[in-house]
Amino acid sequence: MRTAASPAWTSANGVTLADRVPAELRAAWTADGLCPGRDLYTLFREHVRAAPEAEAVVDGAGALTYAALDARVRRAAAALHAGGRGPADIIAVLLPNGRDAVVAELAVAAIGAVALPIPHTHGPREVASLVRRSRAAALIASGEPVPGLGDLPDLQLWAPGDLVRESMHALDEPGTEQIPAWRPARIDAETPARILVSSGSESEPKMVAYSHNAMAGGRGNYVAALRRGADRVRALVLVSLASSYGSLGTSVILARHGGTLVLLPRFDAAAALQAVERHRPTHVFGVPTMLWRMAEGGTDADLSSLRAVVSSAGPVHRHVRDACVRRFGMPPINIYGSSDGVNCHTGRAPDRWEPGLAGVPDESVARITVRDRRGRTLPPGEPGEIWALGPMTPLCYVAAPDLDDRYRAPGGWVRTGDLGRLDPDGTLRVLDRLKRTVIRGGVSLFPAQVERALVSHPGIADAHCVPVHDLDLGERMCACVVPRDGARPPSPAAMLAWLSARGVDRRRLPERFLILPELPVGPTGKVSVSALTRIAAESAVPAASDAEAGS
Repeated sequence: MRTAASPAWTSANGVTLADRVPAELRAAWTADGLCPGRDLYTLFREHVRAAPEAEAVVDGAGALTYAALDARVRRAAAALHAGGRGPADIIAVLLPNGRDAVVAELAVAAIGAVALPIPHTHGPREVASLVRRSRAAALIASGEPVPGLGDLPDLQLWAPGDLVRESMHALDEPGTEQIPAWRPARIDAETPARILVSSGSESEPKMVAYSHNAMAGGRGNYVAALRRGADRVRALVLVSLASSYGSLGTSVILARHGGTLVLLPRFDAAAALQAVERHRPTHVFGVPTMLWRMAEGGTDADLSSLRAVVSSAGPVHRHVRDACVRRFGMPPINIYGSSDGVNCHTGRAPDRWEPGLAGVPDESVARITVRDRRGRTLPPGEPGEIWALGPMTPLCYVAAPDLDDRYRAPGGWVRTGDLGRLDPDGTLRVLDRLKRTVIRGGVSLFPAQVERALVSHPGIADAHCVPVHDLDLGERMCACVVPRDGARPPSPAAMLAWLSARGVDRRRLPERFLILPELPVGPTGKVSVSALTRIAAESAVPAASDAEAGS
């Protein structure tokens, strides 16, 4: 039986976001208390009223209370409103971690618009692509020009007041008469609130739209399960607030749970350890590489305030797990999740570590099943594709109906593209990524663009990229190359120059190379990735020293 969907939301610039989840399911989750049924700014204001002097944000400029943060948010919201921005807009945010990024995201929520935070580490080409594809009405940035956007005359440019440049609007300097006249927008909690950005396609980042309820409800429920006895979560968030993982910061830890965000402008292991000693967080949120570097750091910082060390955006290998136990006195809680709408973690039993073990799914976050190729549910122990559906399930992909067709199933289910199985006791195990990725320091790299560029080289007949294990970053990309008959294989330096000249972003370049007479194939004639990965682990050579390759 076909079920009704919620009405689609359409921006003033013509981008339609249609909820793939039946409306009655969304309503049931709210009725059952799994979603709050209130928008993010309303939730934030409840904490302002309840504890105005509690610390909301701690960054390089000091501590900001909930009352002081809200005063800045209201000024920014009044300025955006006076500039013509409102509930029919998508507004991009390109700011590093800190209070300005938090203010911008909450101000966008306060006027009822949809936030599109973009990690400031993205290159100009990716930023321009995201702004264009989302048809964002405005961009809040640090004041520096963003290449590739000069031909968008209708795009409003905003910046925090001390960073404003010519032809930009000041985010925190509305006229004195505008602040008292401004009122928060009345927003349905099922309408879009935030767009998460990921490297979900092989050529450009994908965007996934989430409602207020999905952010504060589903994502809020998984963070609540990680409290580990803390009355208030005081979180040192090491990843970008604009990332999919970092979206738990402003929308969840602040707006939903009334916690405290401790932020650094960029990750540095020694600075992170000092921040734990100085600011006494209860939780650290990072990727495996960050936790590994902190655990191996040489300082003797006092880490006794920590109740939980949380890892996501990549698998936790044994050496990371063991290092965390030695340094922090506890294993990391491992989160299996993605911007697409799947989440499972080991918070109930963090000591139960095994490769690929993702924990027991929480239906207040997302129900998880394992399906065969025809979408039929498989019994426990049978491997298949992991599907997810629950309060955190997103609305849809943005400006990408092909992705909705590929990764969303009837009833709103998310098809993860990952291979897994459920044990008889309900434990989820992730067996493999059906989508080929290399997860380098928590960042997903997709090999296809590199492979296409390599085989365009006149001296290369075939190329295939695989991950090679790395203690520090988890994985690095290795390019396995077959030279053309009679051709001298190009050197790693020559291949890197060729890739760079063809627009491959520096962060996506391979760091290991392997020259082979032919690629190993399996019985079906396809490249045997397992065999190639094994050969690469034994024989690949570095493109440069790890220090030169970047960290």
